[in-house]
Amino acid sequence: MSPDTARSRPNASAPENGTQAKTSYDILQEEIAHGLGELNRPTPGLLLSGLSAGLDVGFSLFFMGVVLTLMLPAAPEPLTTFLVANMYSVGFIFVVLGRSELFTEHTALAVFPLLNGNVAPRQVGRLWLLVYVSNLVGATLAALMAAALGPRLGAIEPEALQRIAGHLLEVDSGTMFLSAVVAGWLMGLLSWLVSAAAQDTMGRIIVVWLITAGMGLAGLHHCIVGSAEVLAAVFTGGDVTFAHYGRFLLWATLGNTVGGVTMVAVLKYGHAVRSSDAAD
Repeated sequence: MSPDTARSRPNASAPENGTQAKTSYDILQEEIAHGLGELNRPTPGLLLSGLSAGLDVGFSLFFMGVVLTLMLPAAPEPLTTFLVANMYSVGFIFVVLGRSELFTEHTALAVFPLLNGNVAPRQVGRLWLLVYVSNLVGATLAALMAAALGPRLGAIEPEALQRIAGHLLEVDSGTMFLSAVVAGWLMGLLSWLVSAAAQDTMGRIIVVWLITAGMGLAGLHHCIVGSAEVLAAVFTGGDVTFAHYGRFLLWATLGNTVGGVTMVAVLKYGHAVRSSDAAD
């Protein structure tokens, strides 16, 4: 199937009564339309949306810090890990329901229109740059909030923020990269599954929670949330430094991008188009 065919073919299998399951081609068409909408947004809108997403995912860190502070004295380690992982999903739920722009979703979403021949690589690069930078600004502000406000409220102990960051930084660079590839894969899959899920709010929440809580349990490396986590530890004045943050950001960003582009965008696009060809 040619790019023009994939672009223009009517959605013959779309549900008429809202109960028929979407095909992979239906989902692909939705993802392409969504990606094109974001690629064509004006720069100020993308920057503000990206800033909002960076701030919103920072609530994952804030609530993780609160729960870890409460559980540190005597709670069993498995229970603490489970509860903290569930807090990891909070910021992602805010982002998805609030429809703001997160870089790790766009590693796949923005590539679908590129693979379909709708846009040029420079347009994808522009979107990635604007969303990535604004996400990092938002995550930095969220880290400042957690590091400054949490201890003043007595809700977050600096030790909790140090432990959260330490878990991300204790692995070698190769492991960090591979972990980030899996995280990018899951984030791209999240966008795909949200399109596949029922349009009701609860269905979307369940999809986001399942994926991101799993990421939290596994301790996977996400470049935006992880930025908030590592920078909060830097700002509390412990052993974590900006050099540690630089190493984390490099490998997490590379891994997230590779995972989203190769494991989701390329594979899902190829699968959906070839499935549609076979149905003709």
